Amino acid sequence: MSPTVTLLYLAIIDTDMTLKNTVPADLISSQVKLALEEDIGQQDLTADLIPLTTLATAKILNREPATLCGQAWANEVFQQVDASIKVDWHFDDGDRLPTDSIMCTLTGPARTLLTAERTAMNFLQTLSATSSLCQQYAQEVVGLDVQVLDTRKTIPGYRLAQKYAVRCGGCYNHRVGLYDGILIKENHINAAGSVKAAITLAHQLHPGIPVEVEVENFTEMEQALAGKADIILLDNFDIPALRKAVRLNQGQAKLEASGNVNLDTVRPIAETGVDRISVGSLTKDIKAIDLSMRFI
Repeated sequence: MSPTVTLLYLAIIDTDMTLKNTVPADLISSQVKLALEEDIGQQDLTADLIPLTTLATAKILNREPATLCGQAWANEVFQQVDASIKVDWHFDDGDRLPTDSIMCTLTGPARTLLTAERTAMNFLQTLSATSSLCQQYAQEVVGLDVQVLDTRKTIPGYRLAQKYAVRCGGCYNHRVGLYDGILIKENHINAAGSVKAAITLAHQLHPGIPVEVEVENFTEMEQALAGKADIILLDNFDIPALRKAVRLNQGQAKLEASGNVNLDTVRPIAETGVDRISVGSLTKDIKAIDLSMRFI
């Protein structure tokens, strides 16, 4: 994995929650280029109906409450389609927007504004969907010493964009990929021979990298503690079992709850005293935010 991505990961997990400059500009540019190629192809046939000399002002609105994310991608779309388009944002990434907020105002040729419209809003509606859902989860655990984490269950090719959106919504990032963290699961344990053997080998092969192991019962948890796991993922433990795990752990390892987490269960899970809660739905079970572009 390249140094750029490694540095990006460090920027993403920085506890100061800084959101700026966490996704490389060249990655955003390449994502936008691909999106425009699949949408425009050789040319925008409908936009030919509008004279190039016709200028317009437009606004993008959210038709439902949203936590904004995706400004850099939208900016890049308009820049690549027509560098003369001016984008004036009225909010920042991470801001909570009530329904019918004017997210931004656009000025430029009507033809190219319309050509860029759908692609720009595709990025905004998807990334804002992730950040909006994360904001709901973050709100549910306010006041508790716990981190709600994402997973690797992301849209292929948009891992870093969605990881950024998670931060915009107030949640936290788990490992970015297979290259920057160790998570030993059932099949790894079976292949290695035992929980303790897998943890020991992981520490030997990758010293200095925190080792996390997934356990499904208290026997495996005790083995993980004996093996000096840094993080223990409690897979599908119910509330009483989570409380028991916290008592058994006595602060030896970080405890992470996972499985059957939703907006109704996340706070009761957090109240058991676990350190982390991983939620795959933050990035995989999202519903696009309803957006609209209107000429003024």
